[in-house]
This record gives sequence, structure tokens and C-alpha cells, in this order.
Amino acid sequence: MKRLLVAMLTASLGPLAAAQSSSEDEIAKYREMLKEGNPAELTEMLGEELWKTKRGTKNVSLEGCDLGKGPGVVKGAYAELPRYFADAGKVMDLEARLVWCMEKLQGWDTKPYFNKGAFKASGPGSDIAAIATYVAAQSNGMRFKVDTSHPAMKQAVRTGEELFWRRGGPFDFSCATCHAEDGKRIRLQALPNLLTKEGAATGVATWPAYRVSQGIVRTLQHRMWDCYWQMRHPDVEYTSDAVTALLAYLGNLGNGTEVKSPYIKR
Repeated sequence: MKRLLVAMLTASLGPLAAAQSSSEDEIAKYREMLKEGNPAELTEMLGEELWKTKRGTKNVSLEGCDLGKGPGVVKGAYAELPRYFADAGKVMDLEARLVWCMEKLQGWDTKPYFNKGAFKASGPGSDIAAIATYVAAQSNGMRFKVDTSHPAMKQAVRTGEELFWRRGGPFDFSCATCHAEDGKRIRLQALPNLLTKEGAATGVATWPAYRVSQGIVRTLQHRMWDCYWQMRHPDVEYTSDAVTALLAYLGNLGNGTEVKSPYIKR
């Protein structure tokens, strides 16, 4: 009887599994077709222009911004972020550092970048996604090499790990609920197991990315905010220390994986 029930269950799940596999195959084909004309390339071009344009109350460009490899050096910088910055006295990911440079170097009032301003398709806050896309693209093909030797980075990684596993909200969800096991999915979307090298690569090394379903480039900061929103947790503030800690943890897990940005996602 037990064997019969197993056989019946397997037979009933067969069409569903086939449909899921077929959907993933079709998504992969669609992504491949767009690869040669990734819409994110336009965002990258805009980001390069914004990086080099004199703006803000101080009328200077971001070419003096030190992303960790020296003022103005963007090649390979994204592959080594988050990192500890002595001039700021804290750990920063790419977007947190860009906001800091805009404030300190260019004299911007960065309030428009908060309260979801950085996540909008247009307006002053949307500039940040373009600049982040440009910077990340300069590490495309390189391997993540996040340095966790500084005590502040070690603490950020520990905090990020704790946040990854901490459950809460009305659904009692954590990041690990969806991203700590193989074979999980939401609707047709396979969810990466971020605790594996392959999953970590998908989780951090393929952002910023053009979201086909939204028609816009999204960044890692947005990805973190959106995950918290889907778990019905309170909103996380843009470039908050909590998000940076999570990215430090995930970046450390993804060390050695190849940066593929800007990527294309459903």
C-alpha cells in the first residue's frame, strides 16, 4: 500500500514538475535572447555619464570618489564590496558608499534617495541605480573577493548571518526560510540556496539586474528591501547598517564566484 501511495503521488506530481522545468527552460531561453541587447546597458551608459558629470552644490564629479581602490578607480571595485572605509569609520556596500560620496564630495542633499526614492523608475533618486550599474559592470567577469579581515567587517558578517536566520513578522519568516535549502520556489521562480557557492553567486553576483517583469534595473539594496517587504517585515531603510551587514554576509559566502552584472532576471 505504501509503495502504491508513493507511486500515485509521484505520478500526480510528474506533470507539475515537468511544467516547472519547462517554465525554467523558457525563462532561460528568454534571458539568453536578451543577452546581446540587455536594456540595462542603457542604464549603465547613463551611470557612466552621471559618474563623470560635475553636479551638486560643490559642482564636482564622482571621479574623486574612493570605492576602495583609490579615488576614481571603478575597475574591480564592486567585486571587493562591502568593505570597511576608514574615512567614514564604517562598513559600506556600493550604494551606501555612493551616497556618502555624493554628500561629502558633491554636496548633495540625499534625502530624495531615501523613503524608496532610490527605487523609483524616475526622479532624482533613480540616478543611484544607474551609477551603481555602471560601477558594478566594471567588475564583470571578475571574482568576488570581499575582505573580512578588519574587525568591523567581521562584526558585519556576524550581524548579517544573524539577520539571515532571524525569523519575524506576521509570517514568522527569515531570509533562510526561502534561501537556505535547495529546490524551493515562489510560483515559477526557483529560489537560490544562498548557502551554496552557486546560490550565493546568483544572490549577489548578478546584481544590479534588469527586471523584465518590471522594465527597470534593480539593485541589491532594492532586492533586500523587496525581500523584507514580501516577508511583511517593517521596511528597511535605504543603505541602512542592517542591509549592509546582510550584504557583507552574502558577499563573504559568494567569495570566489564570478560577477555577472548587469544581469537579466524575470
